[in-house]
Amino acid sequence: MTAMSEETPTAYKRILLKLSGEALRAPGSKDNISPEIVARIAREIAEAQKQGGLQIAVVVGGGNIWRGAKASVRGMDRPTADYVGMLATVMNALSICSAVQEAGVPAHVQSAIEMKNVAEPYVRNNARTLLRSGHVVVFAAGTGNPFFSTDTAAALRACEINAEVVMKATSVDGVYTADPKTDPTATRFDSISYEECIQRELKVMDQTAFTLCKDNKKPIMVFDMHREGNITRALLGEKIGTIIN
Repeated sequence: MTAMSEETPTAYKRILLKLSGEALRAPGSKDNISPEIVARIAREIAEAQKQGGLQIAVVVGGGNIWRGAKASVRGMDRPTADYVGMLATVMNALSICSAVQEAGVPAHVQSAIEMKNVAEPYVRNNARTLLRSGHVVVFAAGTGNPFFSTDTAAALRACEINAEVVMKATSVDGVYTADPKTDPTATRFDSISYEECIQRELKVMDQTAFTLCKDNKKPIMVFDMHREGNITRALLGEKIGTIIN
């Protein structure tokens, strides 16, 4: 964790925020993307950026629209299924980017798959320049390769842009000793090491993403994104959820 300064009253300056695509869908709704939920998430990102002068990059999943792994189990060619999923993340990224702009913060979508009419191509140095200028950058289309999850894309982009932390916004409020949805005795960790996560076989991210963060010494913060205001609090350095380091 970096030291606080007068200029930056937060724990981290450059942050990679990983959002679940499924969280963009309202419970019980037939709409894959809820404009209201997207607007709320965007306002929280924009508020943190304005308050803290942060450098915020975002990776969003596509599970609200398409999951390549599930489609491949049902007989679809796996690489094709994964490319469809990458396109789903572009739709989500465009929605978030537009809402962040509406909230008063400049934002850009950079896609790992070139589609110049709707997104900029992912270029590491361009992304870093935009972040230093106070722009939010939303990375879309995963890694651009099949067989890799958006968790892995988040870990990879965090390493490439030298983010200080990966913040994983999910439907649970941290990492537990067991699945809290099925085990009422499960208890939440405030902090835990990479090694203990591995020993306990705790599923924080897929193995590739987790290993990438571990090997490159990227802390992972896991927190509940559904509680209003939590995204802003996490980005501004409040200790919520679980930190893995």
